[in-house]
Amino acid sequence: MKTSDFRPRTALAAVAFGFAASLATAQAWPAKPITLIVPFPPGGSSDALARAITTPLSQTLGQPVVVESKPGAGATVGADYVSKSKPDGYTLLMGAVHHTIATSVYKKLPYDFQTSFAPITTVALVPNVLVVNARSPATDVKSLVALAKTSPGKLSYGSNGNGTVQHLIGTQFSAIAGVELLHVPYKGSAPLTTDLLGGQVDMSFDTLTPLVQHIKAGKLRALAVTTAKRSSTLPDVPTLVEAGMKDFNQGTWFGILAPAGTPKDVVAKLNAEMVKIIQSPEFKKRMEEIGAEPVGDTPAQMAAQIKDDTAKYAKLVKDAKVSID
Repeated sequence: MKTSDFRPRTALAAVAFGFAASLATAQAWPAKPITLIVPFPPGGSSDALARAITTPLSQTLGQPVVVESKPGAGATVGADYVSKSKPDGYTLLMGAVHHTIATSVYKKLPYDFQTSFAPITTVALVPNVLVVNARSPATDVKSLVALAKTSPGKLSYGSNGNGTVQHLIGTQFSAIAGVELLHVPYKGSAPLTTDLLGGQVDMSFDTLTPLVQHIKAGKLRALAVTTAKRSSTLPDVPTLVEAGMKDFNQGTWFGILAPAGTPKDVVAKLNAEMVKIIQSPEFKKRMEEIGAEPVGDTPAQMAAQIKDDTAKYAKLVKDAKVSID
């Protein structure tokens, strides 16, 4: 046999072997439980979405998918933990738009959100909503702004932490309305909602999920949603644009990522299974109940969203002069 005849066959065999090895990896994974890190305390949107997808995902993958909370520093503690985890598909992150903001807010972030992770899919978009305690004299955005102008720096708004989207929405609202508000950072939605209900903080721009039951029960009053269009869960609540705030369009997306370097076949399998769940009638019904809009995009589409938002929020962070050492 000529050497020239042997080389193509050898190359072909190598390609076939590589394909077979990759296929074997995909078929063997997962061989043990998977952990989904939620970088916020239990009780918020990220926790609700994580549990909504992990239950059916456990069934389709044949292995438990466990939700573990690692809150702190505006969701960066949990993200840092996952970025340093072994890239084998067994440790995942419930990421959010907050992480694209943190890139500009934190001067010494120990990871790069665009390069330290492998995007899998965006689970859902959750509108943010401006709410006040039902006992507040503010009945709409106009009366709230008037109230804030009579007491500069005294009306407070809570957020899920410094540098989160709720924080930036608050700074943007203040700038457009021409009012001075007191920012009160919390570790997550659960403690924030508790103080909002108790009257310890005057308002918030939190995601709809942890607030919707209290709004429908009449304990909180929704004044406006921060997205460009109204929420299907609260169709009677106007947008901030309708309330007179030009070009206001802010929402919170949540998606799942793996550490950079995770095998592409594992990422592809996770994406396929998750998108299938996200597009199911059962999942869509659950999202409607908690005020979320299911997405289910490709890893490339999620990566593009992260890139766009990183640039978008870099400008907002600079304009608002938000910085954390």
